[in-house]
Amino acid sequence: MIFVTVGSQMPFDRLVLAVDRWAQERRRQDVFAQICEGGARPRWIGWTERLGPDEFRARVEQADLVVAHAGMGAIITALTLGRPILALPRRGALRETRNDHQVATAQRLRQQGKIAAAFDEEELFELLDHPERIPAPPRAQPYASPQLLETLRRFIHQPTPAQEST
Repeated sequence: MIFVTVGSQMPFDRLVLAVDRWAQERRRQDVFAQICEGGARPRWIGWTERLGPDEFRARVEQADLVVAHAGMGAIITALTLGRPILALPRRGALRETRNDHQVATAQRLRQQGKIAAAFDEEELFELLDHPERIPAPPRAQPYASPQLLETLRRFIHQPTPAQEST
């Protein structure tokens, strides 16, 4: 099953309609999308506007592939569950978000081998047609490591220059 999610804050019609068209052209019946309120309604794939946290997690767990905007909530959930992720970032130039922070996120996570990323519909279709090219990440830990926590504690409790001079 392919699970598509656009996040909970705003619709992402470019992603939803592209996946809907891809699924229809290939007669795929195994695609379900969370599209957000006010978004374009797909004609071929199953969809809902909203999912509660438990149902969202269950959909990600059941998915063979998670297709998402490059929002950190969807990415972190998929990584902690070890699910392959294909991201199509929202673009500022298309007024899908305020700037290109999702493009930068997708580029960085793709470089790290944690996700696959498409930056246009052609790339999206190519990767959907060849899911074997999408890495299945090792499960990310849902909590910070003890080493990271200790480093943060030392940093936080380190005296500032103003404190040292008093």
